[in-house]
Amino acid sequence: MSKVKDTAIKAAHAAGELMLQRLGDIGKINYKDAFNLVTDVDKDAEKTVINILRHSFPNDAILAEESGTSPGHNTNRRWLIDPIDGTTNFAHSYPFFCVSIGLEESGKLILGVVFNPVANELFYAESGQGAWLNERPIKVSKINKLDESLLSTGFHSTSKASEASNKEMFQCMTDTTHGVRRDGSAALDLCFVACGRTEGFWESKISLWDIGAGTVIIREAGGQVTDLNGKELDLSTGKVDIVASNKILHEQLIGGLTQCRLITR
Repeated sequence: MSKVKDTAIKAAHAAGELMLQRLGDIGKINYKDAFNLVTDVDKDAEKTVINILRHSFPNDAILAEESGTSPGHNTNRRWLIDPIDGTTNFAHSYPFFCVSIGLEESGKLILGVVFNPVANELFYAESGQGAWLNERPIKVSKINKLDESLLSTGFHSTSKASEASNKEMFQCMTDTTHGVRRDGSAALDLCFVACGRTEGFWESKISLWDIGAGTVIIREAGGQVTDLNGKELDLSTGKVDIVASNKILHEQLIGGLTQCRLITR
């Protein structure tokens, strides 16, 4: 696994360096829909990551945000790549974005690398090897009361119904916790749970490339990741509903979200 981890870290650093070079100097912005941006830097960063991974692992399958699915001869392994998680932030030079690289093998997430180039923070984890921030091992927080927790969430850019529902849940959960942050990068939100900066995160209809790496990092840091009903994530679907926590609060968080949905209907 060391070669896999080292290659993913190399790819993340290369994409991060490109982001910093082009921050504030974007050549072109397109729209996948009314509010879902993609820049030329997203595409260039994705090519950078894929080229590095393909050089070492030419037979692996790839699922990347901008280029979609690239099948490989090794059908048991699939890389999940988000070249810039937080593109809207990046497009506005708002310094909260990252590259996210996850690896799935035989239907299980086994490796995660997330790099925030602005803060020079590299989060990474391998199954059974713990989670790390740069050279320091990380663990989830020990807060055990939902009303003492700090949470984060995100809003799906293409589903207005989901977004409207989550705005109501955002307000509801804000009223029952220390607060809810909406940072604009699910991968970093998950890493913040992993290192104890927040206690939980939830989002609906989120793509696998957004959460693949962060899920491994949280689990290796002692946290828990499920769907909104507390069940295992179904990686066979294109999008998932996700709840992540420090594990101690997981049932409380799911219960709070369930209660909020009932209140806001």
